[in-house]
Amino acid sequence: MLKKTIAAAAVSAGALFTVAACGTVAQPIQANLAASEVLQQAAQKTQQVTSYSVDLVADVTHPQQGAGKVQGRMTYQSQPELAVDLTLDTVDFGGQSLPGGARAILRGDTAYFKVDALNQMLGSAKPWVQVKLTDMGPAAEVQKYLDQVRQFDLATVTAMVTASKDVKQAGTESVNGVDTTRYSGTFPVELALQQLPAEQQERARQNLAELKDVKFDIWVGSDGLPRKLALNGAHEGATLNANLFFKGFNEKVSIEAPPADQTGPLPTNPPVQPSASPTS
Repeated sequence: MLKKTIAAAAVSAGALFTVAACGTVAQPIQANLAASEVLQQAAQKTQQVTSYSVDLVADVTHPQQGAGKVQGRMTYQSQPELAVDLTLDTVDFGGQSLPGGARAILRGDTAYFKVDALNQMLGSAKPWVQVKLTDMGPAAEVQKYLDQVRQFDLATVTAMVTASKDVKQAGTESVNGVDTTRYSGTFPVELALQQLPAEQQERARQNLAELKDVKFDIWVGSDGLPRKLALNGAHEGATLNANLFFKGFNEKVSIEAPPADQTGPLPTNPPVQPSASPTS
């Protein structure tokens, strides 16, 4: 159970991530297309993207678990094999934080993670812990973890916003030095999920289950690719406020496993924490 929990966290962490920049006024882009057509075009173009980088900052609240914040960055490639390099600089939730943040690398069916606090708890002798997903159960289980990464990739989140029925152009801005046109709208979560492949819908539904309708702003470049996506949702005390910044489309990336001498297996018998001595 411990292996499954940690590997799922390490792999599903490769999901979305972002930090921001916007600024100068640009000339209108794709003015000859309706806003909904621009989103459809963007969704089609992202299907051709095989690598990119994304920065993320996300603030969430939960009626029982409290408030939280995640901030970090991710490099992603889908070919020649699925690979993700994720760094989380800030991980706070419910008044508790993860000292030193976390880093996770996924290459094919192997995940590596570096979380200082977790390594201390597990008694790991190496800074990196390696988890072979094929050691965790049948092929269907392995595929589930890989899908948890894919369901939040660039193409997936762009496809979800095409469910909007009220999207409209909302001006022009420069994002990270790229002229973009901004589009604003909302999408019902359930309708957005229907834009995804059937095998991804249920897993994505679990991540968005607390929300109802989601407001979004998406900044699209003249090449039809999104440079920024902002998501805001709330329902019965649960809220999401996330900003993702995309760059480096189809550029060559290098996602390497940690050095072998810094990597060890997940301890099978974590040390027992000593209990407090009884007082007389």
